[in-house]
Amino acid sequence: MNSISTNILKRILICGLFFCLISCTKESKEVTSTLVKVALRDVGHRLLLSNQDSISVIKPVIKLDNFEYQLSFEKQVTIQPDSLVALIKNSFLKANLPKNYLVEVLQCKDREVAYSYQMEQNIEKSIIPCGGRQLKKGCYHINVRFAKKIEKTNHNHSYVSFLFSFFFGVFGIILLVYFKRKAKVVPVEEDENYTIIGQYKFYPEQNKLIKETTEISLSKKECELLTIFMAQPNQIIKREELTKKVWEDHGVFVGRSLDTYISKLRIKLKEDTSIKLLNIHGVGYKLEID
Repeated sequence: MNSISTNILKRILICGLFFCLISCTKESKEVTSTLVKVALRDVGHRLLLSNQDSISVIKPVIKLDNFEYQLSFEKQVTIQPDSLVALIKNSFLKANLPKNYLVEVLQCKDREVAYSYQMEQNIEKSIIPCGGRQLKKGCYHINVRFAKKIEKTNHNHSYVSFLFSFFFGVFGIILLVYFKRKAKVVPVEEDENYTIIGQYKFYPEQNKLIKETTEISLSKKECELLTIFMAQPNQIIKREELTKKVWEDHGVFVGRSLDTYISKLRIKLKEDTSIKLLNIHGVGYKLEID
């Protein structure tokens, strides 16, 4: 087989593997997205029943991004935090969804966080401690953000797709080796654009922290807040300055969202006891590094 034929064969094999992986990934996302929406509608249905409401409509569940979904209602509801935790937990277990997620109950009128909690492997970790306190009747959005990429739950189809991809890949590799086509290895340079925070390496451009071999993802706003704190370590930064730089300069009104994101940062920095993200009552926050 001449060089031209070998190149054509190589391209066909690469394209075949690429489209196989893309189609499997796409189907996985579509199936999982449907399961999340069904589970959240079940939560909405049971929440309305607990309000003695079997008539009003649950609005369509909105997918805000690849990890976050929003549940809304046609009419005002009363929310009991303890009951909400149980409803979401049971519905997600029935749908075989991931057990790590963050729930935020937002007020419709001003987008302030009325209640939120984080679930890790079925262990509730409250971010805003008001468990057991009933939220008065009003208009609310319930946002659920999963901590990592959700995997498809259709195991049989996933297994078949894996086998197909595996054998297709092995066949391609055998052919490529047979025709002595060696792939060029391009060295990847380690990104050295990071800042040391105690035992962590902070990569602001990649929105992540690294502690030894553990990588911790940061949201865009968590990254922006940490960047501001790192520019002024061991100094008090006023709430007004933080909200202006992270939210208001982008034309977005913020209520208790700042407190929520500060709590998220504390959780991600908790492994290093030399780092403290302190709340200076009535003033702002301070990143204290020993």
